[in-house]
Amino acid sequence: MDAPPTVGVEEEFLLVDPLTGVPVGRNVDVARTAADFGMDLQLEIMRCQVETNTGVHTNTADLLDELRNLRRAAAASAEKNDAMLLAVAVPPTGADQLTITSTPRYERIAERFGRVASEQGLCGCHVHVAVPDREVALRASNYLRPWLPLFLALTANSPIYHGDETGYASWRNILWRRWPSAGPPPHFDSVRDYDVAIESMLSQGLILDRKMVYWDVRPSATFPTVEVRISDVPATVQETALLATLVRATVMTSFTTDSVPVIAERTLRAAYWRAAHDGIDGPAIDPIDGNPIPVQDLLAKLIERIAPALEQLGDIDFVAAGITTVLARGNGARRQLEAFRVRRQLIDVIGELADATLDSCR
Repeated sequence: MDAPPTVGVEEEFLLVDPLTGVPVGRNVDVARTAADFGMDLQLEIMRCQVETNTGVHTNTADLLDELRNLRRAAAASAEKNDAMLLAVAVPPTGADQLTITSTPRYERIAERFGRVASEQGLCGCHVHVAVPDREVALRASNYLRPWLPLFLALTANSPIYHGDETGYASWRNILWRRWPSAGPPPHFDSVRDYDVAIESMLSQGLILDRKMVYWDVRPSATFPTVEVRISDVPATVQETALLATLVRATVMTSFTTDSVPVIAERTLRAAYWRAAHDGIDGPAIDPIDGNPIPVQDLLAKLIERIAPALEQLGDIDFVAAGITTVLARGNGARRQLEAFRVRRQLIDVIGELADATLDSCR
């Protein structure tokens, strides 16, 4: 039996004032402090954002340990610069201090795309799974397409924006899809079809470079991986590790399956909206038949499909326990709303997010 593909994770975080929760533009200082500790903290497009990158992992336990270490170190670096690290996908409070990180590329993006870029402050989680070549990456991408809304529902963590409820579990997903290159990718029949699509977006001015292919699953522009980008940054490291394991096992399943369903765009868009609106607390849409279905039942369908891969990874019990915990305790969206609805005070939301961000990391 071939060795399972390796996995790695990128997590984006918001930097906020510890007292007010308002975003603060200190990512350069926080990254400099992190470098003093030997940590390579990445700058994101907004000065109130940073990103952590794990190494390449062969097992979930090691991945989870590194995710904990990275959050702990990033939080400590933020604290030394009078900021607090939050695993949240949009700013819950006002965002008066949102400014673009001063790099030539980010400034070009801001100039071309205007407020779509300057109103960012959106934090996601990207899972990379190793693949041998681009053809396999596109096959995995096609296989993953129907399950992207379910991954979004599971990790939704952005129901409150600029001081009030949005009515959505993942407001980040709604905002993110304003980019012309974002959202679910088309189903591609070949690498050539994919390359033609990218060249078309470049020539039309929809993207400035290949790194701006923001589809929710894509062959990575940097690594020999397929990259899944649908998720809000999860509230806890346990949820991030759960997401990574589900994605990895789904990619593994794509290697051996003979059937890759082509989902109609209208069905996928409906499933996206439902996932962004309700998260785990409402019906999902089965991407195969288009019918409403409880989230837990759709999760069961996915687990049934990928069970052999989970068994090979030794992660079937980890996934079962993780799903049980999320459905019972709630993902970030539910936790934020429960905290907010007690007194309708944003400080309660910030406190809940701060606890979740470093849950089990200390």
